Amino acid sequence: MKKQTLHSPSYFVVPGKNPETFFTWQKTSSEIRNRQGEIFFAMKSVEAPEGWSQLAVDIAASKYFRKRGVAKTQHETSVRQMVARVVKAISASAQKQGGYFANRKDAEIFAKELQYILLSQRGAFNSPVWFNAGLWEAYKIDSPSEHFAWDEKKKKIVATQNAYERPQCSACFIQSVDDSIENIFELAKTEAKLFKYGSGTGSNFSKIRSRYELTGAGGFSSGLLSFLEVLDKGAGAIKSGGTTRRAAKMVVVDIDHPEVLDFIDWKMREEKKAHLLIAAGLSADFEGEAYRTVSGQNANNSVRLTDDFMKAVERGKLWKLRARVTGKTLREIPAPEVWQKITHAAWMCADPGVQFHSTINKWHTCPLTDQINSSNPCSEYMFLDDSACNLSSINLVKFLRADGSFDFEAFIHTARTLFVAQEILVDYSSYPTQKIAQNSHDYRPLGLGFANLGSLLMRQGIPYDSDAGRAWAGALTALLSGVAYMTSSEMARAKGPFAGYAKNRTAMLKVMKMHEKAVQKIAWKHLPKGLDKAAKNLWKGVVYNGTKHGYRNAQATVIAPTGTIGLLMDCDTTGIEPDFSLIKFKKLAGGGEVQIINQSVEPALRSLQYTETEIREILTYLETHKTLQKCPTIRAQDLAVFDCASAGSGERVLSPESHVKMMAAVQPFISGAISKTVNLPAHATEEDISKIYFMAWKMGVKAVSVYRDGSKQSQPLNIAQVEKKMEASFTMKCPECGSDTVLTSGCYRCPNCGTTVGCS
Repeated sequence: MKKQTLHSPSYFVVPGKNPETFFTWQKTSSEIRNRQGEIFFAMKSVEAPEGWSQLAVDIAASKYFRKRGVAKTQHETSVRQMVARVVKAISASAQKQGGYFANRKDAEIFAKELQYILLSQRGAFNSPVWFNAGLWEAYKIDSPSEHFAWDEKKKKIVATQNAYERPQCSACFIQSVDDSIENIFELAKTEAKLFKYGSGTGSNFSKIRSRYELTGAGGFSSGLLSFLEVLDKGAGAIKSGGTTRRAAKMVVVDIDHPEVLDFIDWKMREEKKAHLLIAAGLSADFEGEAYRTVSGQNANNSVRLTDDFMKAVERGKLWKLRARVTGKTLREIPAPEVWQKITHAAWMCADPGVQFHSTINKWHTCPLTDQINSSNPCSEYMFLDDSACNLSSINLVKFLRADGSFDFEAFIHTARTLFVAQEILVDYSSYPTQKIAQNSHDYRPLGLGFANLGSLLMRQGIPYDSDAGRAWAGALTALLSGVAYMTSSEMARAKGPFAGYAKNRTAMLKVMKMHEKAVQKIAWKHLPKGLDKAAKNLWKGVVYNGTKHGYRNAQATVIAPTGTIGLLMDCDTTGIEPDFSLIKFKKLAGGGEVQIINQSVEPALRSLQYTETEIREILTYLETHKTLQKCPTIRAQDLAVFDCASAGSGERVLSPESHVKMMAAVQPFISGAISKTVNLPAHATEEDISKIYFMAWKMGVKAVSVYRDGSKQSQPLNIAQVEKKMEASFTMKCPECGSDTVLTSGCYRCPNCGTTVGCS
C-alpha cells in the first residue's frame, strides 16, 4: 500500500503571513514576590502579546524563558522567542524524521499554525516541552547526562550524552519495579533524572515481597514499606531542577498485597507524628521541619482495586492477601474491613486514592503486551510499565465566538495540529532508560486534553451540575478523541502503525468500537443541531480507517490537571474542574493583586439574556456581598449556573456527586483517565467518602481521589489531649516562592508563581 503524507491546511494564518504579525506586542515588567514581600523573580521589558495577563507573562518569564545561552541578553526576553524556540525544534525534527509532510510548504504551514495556536493561548504543551525543547537548536546549551533516544538513521535506540540535544519532553512516566535490591535502587536513580528535568513518575510496587515473606537467604524481607520510605526521602531531596517544579511521584499498591493494610495507613500514621511535632512547637508548613521529619509526604498514594474486591466489599466476603513470590494466601480479612480502612485514611489525610484496575484494563488498547499496572502522579496517564507520555491541552474558552457560539471547526483544527506536534515529539525526545525509550518509540502514547471546561460552561449559561453541562463535556471530549485517533490513523497511513499494533490489533479495534458506541449515549438534545451526526460519522471513520491503516499511537487522550500551563493560557479553571469561586484575585504589574469578580460571570449573564442594567446591578451586588444567593435581580432558576467548587462563593456549592458525574460523562472518550480530586466539606463523613468511591466505580470512572476540607488539620482521637495546643493550620506552601497553594485537579498549584506539585 502506498504511503501518503499528511496534508497541512492553512486555517488561522493567511498564507505568506508571519503568525507574530496577528498580535499586538507590548512590553511589561515581570515581578514575583514571596510571602515575606521579598522579590523572588524580576525581569524588565518582557515582551508578550497584548491579550496575555500579567500572571501569564510572569509564568512564561520565570518558568519557561531560558536563563542562559541566549545571545546578548543571555536569557530569553520575549514570548515570541520562547514559542519560536519550541516550534522550530518540532519542525526541524519533523523534517529530520521524514514522512509527515509532502513538502517544505506543508511543513511551513504546519509550523505557522502551531505557532499561532501557542501565541493565542488556544493550546499549550506540558511543562517539560517549554523547559527543555529547542535549547540545543537555538542556543547550543550542553548538559552531560546519559539519556536514550531513537536514532532514525540507525533504526534503533541509542544513548545520547546531551540531555538538551535530545531533550526530555514528556511530563508523565510509568516505571516498573521488580523484587530485587538492584532494581529498586536503579528506580531511585531513574526517578532522580526525571525529577531533575521537570517530569513526574509513578510505579506499582506490588512485586516487592512483604515483611511476612522469606528472602532467598532464608531470613524475612525488610518489606515493602521499608523501601517506600527510602524512595520517598529520595523524592523529597529533589524539590526542583533549575527553573522546574518539585518532584511529583505516584505510589500504587495492589489490594491483595500482604502489606496493603500498612500501606493504606502509612501517610495517616506519619501525619499523626507530624501533628505531635507541630504541637511541640515545630512549623506547621508542609515544607517545615515537622513534615520533613516524617516519611510518606513526597508522593500521591493509591490502592489498586479489582472488580472482585469491590464485589467482595458489597457482599461482605473475605479477601485474601497473597504472597508475592509463591502466590500463597498469607491472610484472609473481611473485605468491608479493608474498605473501612481505605475510607478512614482518606477521610483523615486524603490518601490513598483509588484506581479501578478492572475498569482500566477493560479499556486497554494493548493487553497482549501487558496489563496496565500503574499511573503517573496525577492518575491521568495509564499505560504500560516503562513508558512515557507527552501532554498538551486545549483552552476551550478560546473557541467561544462573540455571539456565544462554539467554533467547532477551529477546535478540531487545533486538536489535529497539536496532536501531530506531540507525535513528532516522541522521537525527538530522549528518555532516562533504554526500556522507556524503546516502549515510547514502539507504542507512542500521547495525552491530548483540555482545560477551562468550568469557565466554558458558565460563560454559556450552563450549570456544571446539569444534563446539558455533562452533554457538552462528553461531546467535546468525544470530538477531541475522535480527531486525535483519526489523525493517528492518517499518520499510520503515512508512516506505518506503532510497532506494537499488529499484536494488539483486535483488542485496540475493540476499544475503538467501545468509544464509538459511547457516542450514542450522549444527550445530544442539549447540543447544537447536527453535531451528533458529525461526531458519529467521525467515530465511524476512526474505526474504518483504523481497520484499514491501523493507528500510529496506542493512546491519544487524557484529562491532565493543567496546573502551570493553565495559568500560561490564562485559564480560569483547570482540566475538568468547575469554577472555584465567583470572586478571584488578579495579579498586577510590578507585584500585588486586586480582588475582582470572576471574569466568567458577566459573559454568563449575557448568555442568560439579562439587560445591561440588570448585569450592572448583579455585578454590584456580587462585589458587595461576595455571593449571588440573595441577589434580587437574578432569577432563581439561574443560580445553578454560578455554583462553584468552593463554599466561599456563598451558600451554594457543587455537590461531591456532581464532580463524579462529570468525570463519568467524559471517561468513555478518554484513552487514559482524568486527573481529579473530589472536594468534600469538612463535615463529610467516612460514609460519604465510601459513597463517592463506590459511585465512581459503578459509573466507570478509572480513578478518583478525595479531599475533605480541613482534613490536613484533623487530629486523631488518641492525641485529642493536645488538640488545643495545635492552633497552626496546615497549608501547602509553594516550594519555590513560599506562597499558599490551592488544591486543584489533584495537584497543589501556586497562584503567585505558577509552581505545581504534579504534572502540567
